Amino acid sequence: MAEQQKKPQKEQDVNQLLKVRREKLANLQAEGKDPFVITKYDVTHHSMEIKDNYDALEGKEVSVAGRMMFKRVMGKASFCNVQDLQGNIQAYVARDDIGEDSYKDFKKYDVGDILGIKGIVFKTKTGEISIHANEVTLLSKSLQILPEKYHGLTDTDTRYRQRYVDLIMNEDVKDTFIKRSKVISSIRRYLDGQGFMEVETPMLVSNAGGAAARPFETHFNALDEDLKLRISLELYLKRLIVGGMERVYEIGRVFRNEGLDTRHNPEFTLMELYQAYTDYHGMMDLTENLYRYIAKEVTGSEVLTYGEHTMDLSKPFERITMVDAVKKYANVDFNEVADTAAAKKLADEHHIEYEDRHEKGDILNLFFEEYVEEHLIQPTFIMDHPIEISPLTKKKPDNPDYVERFEFFMNGWEMANAYSELNDPIDQRERFEAQEKAFEAGDDEANHTDEDFLNALSIGMPPTGGIGFGIDRMVMMMTNSPAIRDVLLFPTMKSLNSER
Repeated sequence: MAEQQKKPQKEQDVNQLLKVRREKLANLQAEGKDPFVITKYDVTHHSMEIKDNYDALEGKEVSVAGRMMFKRVMGKASFCNVQDLQGNIQAYVARDDIGEDSYKDFKKYDVGDILGIKGIVFKTKTGEISIHANEVTLLSKSLQILPEKYHGLTDTDTRYRQRYVDLIMNEDVKDTFIKRSKVISSIRRYLDGQGFMEVETPMLVSNAGGAAARPFETHFNALDEDLKLRISLELYLKRLIVGGMERVYEIGRVFRNEGLDTRHNPEFTLMELYQAYTDYHGMMDLTENLYRYIAKEVTGSEVLTYGEHTMDLSKPFERITMVDAVKKYANVDFNEVADTAAAKKLADEHHIEYEDRHEKGDILNLFFEEYVEEHLIQPTFIMDHPIEISPLTKKKPDNPDYVERFEFFMNGWEMANAYSELNDPIDQRERFEAQEKAFEAGDDEANHTDEDFLNALSIGMPPTGGIGFGIDRMVMMMTNSPAIRDVLLFPTMKSLNSER
């Protein structure tokens, strides 16, 4: 009962504080000091710039702007702390320096207000680099109350929904997203330096192919047609290889109508690249070099720590076939498995669930997922997948039951998927037909026949290597973030309205 009475009292207190803030704004507006009419402020420096270059800036005038996170009023002089993009810096604000009226206004400003401060760079008696203000400007009035400083914003649901507050209160969150930007710019720098061209392809498509996933569906009123959001970048990028663009890549959002967990969000960022006249071995070399480059650029090291694991990218990445990996960790040799019936018998013996439609290659993959993935902590290429799970990949010339494909693993996670791309239009049509049968048998993630893509292959596509990287997982790894939502500025959340 006491707890029930306490909560309404707290709500009343908050409502009163919010009312006071609105009254302060109304008074400012009545006095002709409305902060919301200000359209610009001349920022000469940021906080870290001033601290890093103190010797050169001491005694010189600077202008900074940011959110006031702390204020201590001491009679005729006060201290406040302003937070900007780079960090925070202290300002000393005295009545005799900014004027009596301005100081009177300053004392009424609230934590959360956005201020512009112009003044002289100096050090306090305690050695803290600060700004001795000669002018303070209220640039925006905060009408809400920030979370209490020492407890911060800790509720994860609120953090994800109100990322703007999360970024204000949690410095490490801002650092994560700065590093995310560095990851993407590093990818672009590396690939541009290798002669790749960045392109853009459609998000709204009539046939969402290129991956095993359920698409989101929508309706285009102007053409009265049903369309889908893309699940992959693959098929349009390959069309560009047909058109003579020998090295292309795209970094873009894709959408998969699937579940939410620590490594999956229904919209996520994918990078795919395609290079003519190379194969999946060329893609392995590119992946090794790219990952080392990004790690060095973003973290300053080729050794990454994620949770309890340390991964060394400086050493050559292990390369092992899926069959050999299953043999190593499950002690089952699929080279000795005669057919699908024998594979299903093995699955029964190892308590691995499968569907009636599954064939030998599907069951090999199920064994891999059950026994192998968790062991792939160090950077590892799993090569030569069964054809049943690889409808867009070239067969191995010496073993047509398998294809020239690899998945790149770190920390037990799949980080990338690559092929020697299938460029035989007759074979590709047969693979699409097999996918259609799988869809009819209940596989709602199967690919559908894409006639225009088949037409492109009929024009002629050169031997090509291609790869897709999940950018969000890459950022998780580079920032030691435990969940994909921690590296998405605005992750998909259940609507608050639907939760009522």
